[in-house]
Amino acid sequence: MLKKSIEKALNEQVRVEAESSQVYLAMACWAEVKGLDGIAKFMYAQSDEEREHMLKLIKFINERGGHAQVSALKAPNVTFNSFKEMFKKLYEHEIFVSECINKLVEITLDEKDFSTHNFLQWYVAEQIEEEAMARTILDKINMIGDDKGGLYLFDRDVQQLTINSSVTPPDA
Repeated sequence: MLKKSIEKALNEQVRVEAESSQVYLAMACWAEVKGLDGIAKFMYAQSDEEREHMLKLIKFINERGGHAQVSALKAPNVTFNSFKEMFKKLYEHEIFVSECINKLVEITLDEKDFSTHNFLQWYVAEQIEEEAMARTILDKINMIGDDKGGLYLFDRDVQQLTINSSVTPPDA
């Protein structure tokens, strides 16, 4: 049975994951109308992934005797001055999500809820991957600079990231 403090903290993370899905969705829309189809596909796939993270939390809360809550969300930014600015905001957002997960882990340790702590280790590992991917993308964008040909190739490469990352490994 979940303690109320843990349930409340997990439900807050449900909101964070839902907002993350919306952030990626807004970025996908922006990229799509700018003709950046590869970036748009990448962002749509990431939006779906964030929604899956939210659903995983919801199921955990309910299975542990809590009650998952669906709450109001903050509207994400929908316009960007450049694709570089968009990816910079994305990286900053992933750092924020990592901080939220770390706070949640800390709460589980304070409350001695080792089952939830164990469950959250997947999110800790996932955030390491998310931050690394965003950092790598920013590094590539910095290499491109203002080269339009580089942007074309980058857009294609990011689409490949989507194809590669959408292959779900079998459950252990």
